Amino acid sequence: MPRTRTSRRRAVATLLGVATLGGLCLTGCGGIPPLPPQVASADSASPTRNGGIDADDGESPDDESGSDVAGFGDELGFVADETSDPAVLAQLDYALAYWSDYNVEEWGVLEGNDCVNFASQALVARGWAQTEEWNHGGDPYSSTASWRSSTAMHDWLADHPELATPLDDDERELVRLGDVVQFDWDRSGDRDHTGIVTRIARGDGEVRIYFAGHTKDSAYRDVDVAITEEHPGAEVYYWSLAG
Repeated sequence: MPRTRTSRRRAVATLLGVATLGGLCLTGCGGIPPLPPQVASADSASPTRNGGIDADDGESPDDESGSDVAGFGDELGFVADETSDPAVLAQLDYALAYWSDYNVEEWGVLEGNDCVNFASQALVARGWAQTEEWNHGGDPYSSTASWRSSTAMHDWLADHPELATPLDDDERELVRLGDVVQFDWDRSGDRDHTGIVTRIARGDGEVRIYFAGHTKDSAYRDVDVAITEEHPGAEVYYWSLAG
């Protein structure tokens, strides 16, 4: 059942540890996505380093239950990306505020397949304007396919290079905070899940990427865990956003 605004604010504050004197923005005043408070890591002491799919779409829903908050204890020597872009900060604030406490009052929810509806909401928070091809339509079930379907969002973005540039996983060094990540769990050629990149850690020649999403509710879900342990052999793709 939808939670009240009061309980939502309480849950967000508990998760992100923002109830400090004077208040902090959800992404941290340095513009870095915060570590979950229960995670201890070498980076956590330094704020400068921490940061509806339609049934006939041919897509398999990511229907795993439970929340997922990544642990970063093995990232000694890695440095988290930062951003000062106000649009990206607003997008990350939104994703981290509503990854588990759904913003049902404003956007509704696609039961069992809400990942693209959520990603679209975060893009609006980033400043993207709804268009005839991509819009909410008053409720998620009346929205355009590009708003609620991973494959349709892929097709829409592919038709608009002014909005986003596609990246393969071997180009992950080009991925930035706020970019869109999409998965093909079964290598069927469609897109089965969509999220928003909320953390990037670089070090020792590696790039580790984490994302927020609905359906399997997550704030910092590990891309590598998703494609190796949770869905072995899955493929991952990214959209580098222009604005």
